[in-house]
Amino acid sequence: MSAVPDRKIQITFDDNRRLPLLYGEHNANLIRLERQMGVRLTAMGNVLDISGPKSSVESTRKLLASLWQRASADVPIGPAEIDAAMRLANSPDLTDDSRADVPVIRTRRRAVAARGQNQIRYFQAMERSELVLAVGPAGTGKTYLAVAQAVASLQSGRIDRIIISRPAVEAGERLGFLPGDLREKIDPYLRPIYDALNDLLPAEQVERRIGLGEIEIAPLAFMRGRTLSHAFVILDEAQNTTTVQMKMALTRLGEGSRMVVTGDIGQIDLPAGVKSGLVDAIETLDGVEGIEIVRFNDHDVVRLPVVARIIRAYAEAGKAKQPRKTTDGGRR
Repeated sequence: MSAVPDRKIQITFDDNRRLPLLYGEHNANLIRLERQMGVRLTAMGNVLDISGPKSSVESTRKLLASLWQRASADVPIGPAEIDAAMRLANSPDLTDDSRADVPVIRTRRRAVAARGQNQIRYFQAMERSELVLAVGPAGTGKTYLAVAQAVASLQSGRIDRIIISRPAVEAGERLGFLPGDLREKIDPYLRPIYDALNDLLPAEQVERRIGLGEIEIAPLAFMRGRTLSHAFVILDEAQNTTTVQMKMALTRLGEGSRMVVTGDIGQIDLPAGVKSGLVDAIETLDGVEGIEIVRFNDHDVVRLPVVARIIRAYAEAGKAKQPRKTTDGGRR
């Protein structure tokens, strides 16, 4: 059997200013691609030679086209972006064009590109639908991308304010007895939202916009009775809402508003016997016009690979603990 012949091709990039984003510091991105793809990359200014087995060379060319699209949108490229491009390259449901044409959310501080097939669906759903339910494990980008879309919408003038809410299940009825004002009471439960806001906006802008009411942080209970017009509403950790709370929140939407509801139905902290409002909403609203449900899984985790393995291990352990049905309908 003859060996697979080597192939060598050459790519020319048309913007030298963005080459550092693509190549990485000290060509770190090229070195990572060489290791993972089994090819040799030789950079000479804006010309890049790819040599190696024919199939690997072609796959690397497609990966570089996808990464260059991100660099052209000023998206920083590191190991996570390279891994994301590889996931997209291996996705059976995407065409070559859609793999290269990755949607990007642009804020004035940074651009954020989709890192997987379900994130692409999420970007598209947030762009076209009034209500999006994003469901899946931690680390899949549900909250961060919702905040990015909200910030981009505010900066472009599509909405007048961002309203962020999250149930404080752990505090229960004791929320009023915690020290501090309302914001200080609820802040610990909204820390992931603040982290995302500070990543997408300068810290002084976050504080200024909160002071002006352009960004509002409110406990879920304080949304009752309001009509939220010309706003981007984010309901985070929605698996910990009750069905009554969820219906109340969803019916707050007013003219020119959009809402993204995020949650992980594998981490419900409600008392036993209380049905999650997110679970109920998924069952009730699936197929309703103007509403989209995006489902993430452990393969969409964009944190360290070990996080995806941890989530997978817990899911498998949970299945193993479930009682098995007997042939007569009973359980063992």
